[in-house]
Amino acid sequence: MTDKIYYGYEAYKEDLKILISKIDQPFDAILGIARGGLSMAQMLGEYYHLREVYSINTIGYEDTQKNDTVEVFNIPNLPSAKVVLIVDDIIDSGDTLIEVLAVLNTKYPQILFYTASLFYKKTAKITPTWYVKEPKGWIDFFWSEDLRNETHGINDRQL
Repeated sequence: MTDKIYYGYEAYKEDLKILISKIDQPFDAILGIARGGLSMAQMLGEYYHLREVYSINTIGYEDTQKNDTVEVFNIPNLPSAKVVLIVDDIIDSGDTLIEVLAVLNTKYPQILFYTASLFYKKTAKITPTWYVKEPKGWIDFFWSEDLRNETHGINDRQL
């Protein structure tokens, strides 16, 4: 069994700062791979004062089980983008990023795409342009875990 590591907000915030310090190329839009890259895309959009923040959906896992193929859908309209930063929380096998880049490069051959992730496994089939660290186990991200662990749902509270 792979070790599970909780990845909280404070570590996330510090790692985003490290990622920002590594990004050394300009871009005019950010594209978050849903769902793991959405928080990153929003926060980086705020940091860089960009309103051109988009998302693209993929399905490559069911819970912790990797699917045989990656489904890519909800491809954004990028009418004026010239350079786009694609962000995701982790590059595990690399299959998701490879599929996203294939779809985007086919639809937008005129756009230059850079990639960034917080975590990158050296065994992945593709290396992101920038990353922060290699995971030492299964990462339980705070955005996936924190609300699951709450004991009171919205139906239990007075609005």
